[in-house]
Amino acid sequence: MKFSLGSEILELLPGGAGQAWTYRLRGESGSFTALEVEPGTYSILLNGNSYEVRTGLLPDGQTWVEMAGRRQQLELRDPRNGIAGNSAAQRAGQAILKAPMPGKVVRILVAEGDSVEAGQGLVVVEAMKMQNEMKAPRAGLVKSIKTKEGATVAAGEGLVVIE
Repeated sequence: MKFSLGSEILELLPGGAGQAWTYRLRGESGSFTALEVEPGTYSILLNGNSYEVRTGLLPDGQTWVEMAGRRQQLELRDPRNGIAGNSAAQRAGQAILKAPMPGKVVRILVAEGDSVEAGQGLVVVEAMKMQNEMKAPRAGLVKSIKTKEGATVAAGEGLVVIE
């Protein structure tokens, strides 16, 4: 999962064991454990330190996170739903659809040269026993497909290039 945190991008990936997670922020990465102790309240263990983190929804549907008395609004950047707003993907040039987490390509829904609309399904990736349809971040033409059905992909690996 990717979040906008101000001008920074925070990426969270399940670590595969219980409540383990990995993160990437400002070029740094690490791991932590998270346990929901009550609805919207989590106990986070990071680098041997324990933190209480609270989350909730604002009336406009945005998510907020509060830690150590500081509240920050987050915007979820879900590649399955394309990229919203005035992001670089909405402008001219290439847009590369990337795998959000390690998985297996189950189906490719387009071919090179196809015209696609924003939000149109491009590739289905299975991760953690769930199939996720990755959608076009913007309208354009499929320039290249960088994977094939049955292939194993790493998090962040390019799947489809749109021009």
